[in-house]
Amino acid sequence: MSDVVPPEAAELLTSEPLMAHLATCRDGRPHVAPVWYRYADDAVEIVTSGRKLANVRANPRVALSVQKDDGGRARWMVSLLGTATVVEDDDEIAAATARINRKYGAEEDAWPENVLVRIDVGTASYRTY
Repeated sequence: MSDVVPPEAAELLTSEPLMAHLATCRDGRPHVAPVWYRYADDAVEIVTSGRKLANVRANPRVALSVQKDDGGRARWMVSLLGTATVVEDDDEIAAATARINRKYGAEEDAWPENVLVRIDVGTASYRTY
């Protein structure tokens, strides 16, 4: 059982394959981008490259927001704040890529240029509407 993420929020995060928005910092300003993710045990995995990866390398403090909409009406939201770690191990990257791509219906080995970023959640909040 999670110590940081309430069970209700964990259930929402794992309920269906929704997009998340990852907030990083770029040159002292926020940078927000959509990402696929996998949540388990107070940690989030994403696989990414480019600007998001560069931002995490420069500043590991991140936020992640996931929201379920129905016809433009918010049903619930979960917001996570945490510390990101770039994982350089090829086997871990391949395994995480396969898990996340499978969740979203993509080929397990798609986007091999991506790198694994593991986010240890420090705080979590959620709301249902």
